Amino acid sequence: MIRGRAWVFGDDVDTDVIIPGKYLRTKDLRELAEHVMEGLDPSFSSKVQPGDVIVAGKNFGCGSSREQAPLALKLAGISCIVARSFARIFYRNAINIGLPLIEADVMCEPGEVVEVDLSRGRVIAGGREYTGRKLPDFLMEILNDGGLVAHRRKQRERGLI
Repeated sequence: MIRGRAWVFGDDVDTDVIIPGKYLRTKDLRELAEHVMEGLDPSFSSKVQPGDVIVAGKNFGCGSSREQAPLALKLAGISCIVARSFARIFYRNAINIGLPLIEADVMCEPGEVVEVDLSRGRVIAGGREYTGRKLPDFLMEILNDGGLVAHRRKQRERGLI
C-alpha cells in the first residue's frame, strides 16, 4: 500500500514541464530533483516530501521520450503517480525505473491523503474509493524488484535468463 499527500495537476502534463530541457545534460541527479515540475510550480521541489503522490488528469507525461522525467519525480520523493491516463512511453519509462503508477480517474484536493493499492487497482482519496486499472503481474514484478535493470539482475541470479 502506498500512502502520501496529493499534488494535483490537470491534463496533458508534458515532459518539458516535468523536467525542462535545459537540465537534461546534467549528470547530477540531485539537480534533476531540484528542478522537477518547475514549469508548473517553480517551488514544487522545495515543498514536495518523500512519499507524496501526484494525482493528474489524462495524458500525463506526454511529449518527448526523455527518461529523466519519471526519474526526476522519483528522485524528488514522489512515491506514485495516479492519472486518468498516461503517455505510453512515460508509462513504460516509469515502470522501468521503478516508479509506481496507476490509471484511475481520481478527484481530490491538493494535500489530501491518497492511498494506492496497486495489486488491487484501488485508490482512496478524500474518503472516496476509486477503481483503477490493475497493473499486470509482470509489471508488478518489475516494480517490486525496483525497476527493469534490478528485475533483470534478479532473473539472471535465479538462472531465468
